Amino acid sequence: MVTAAVESLRRRGIAGTSFTEVLASSGAARGAVYHHFPGGKAELVGRALEQTGEHVGSALAALPHCRDESHVIDAFLSLVRPVVEESAGGAGCAVAAIATEAPPGDHLQIASGEILSGWCETLSTLLHDAGASTERAEAIAALLIATLEGAHVLCRANASIVPFDRAAAAMRAAFASEEPVPSTLTDC
Repeated sequence: MVTAAVESLRRRGIAGTSFTEVLASSGAARGAVYHHFPGGKAELVGRALEQTGEHVGSALAALPHCRDESHVIDAFLSLVRPVVEESAGGAGCAVAAIATEAPPGDHLQIASGEILSGWCETLSTLLHDAGASTERAEAIAALLIATLEGAHVLCRANASIVPFDRAAAAMRAAFASEEPVPSTLTDC
């Protein structure tokens, strides 16, 4: 049910996500929703938020530890491209959907902010380990997450991956390294 809720949030946001759709997509019985999520839709959305945050956070933490910040940037852009490509087909980021739809100060809005900050911290650590100063690593990490989330919107609006590819090319050019990019991400 949580995975079905994540997919619904990616495509329809909080307002468009319903128990009926989640049940149909997951194959769960109606009674299962109230048994597992006695707090209702907010609890289900909260679990979907946690699952997405953990999934993306784990993927970011698994990026290779590189010796150059441009290689970290390239690894990140390579990792997220397939996800952003799904945006061209109508999907987006469940965390961003919750962040923008939950009322300011709501526990879901606060939790989504914490998740996005955690993703930035993970990237910042990788960039710092690659030689960037703390301040520079934090700035680049924020730029990467902002690029990812903005790309979701632009690619969905244009039904095309082109906006992401343009942003990725500009970012790669801006942070180009004197060292050649490794042939595989594990060669960092």
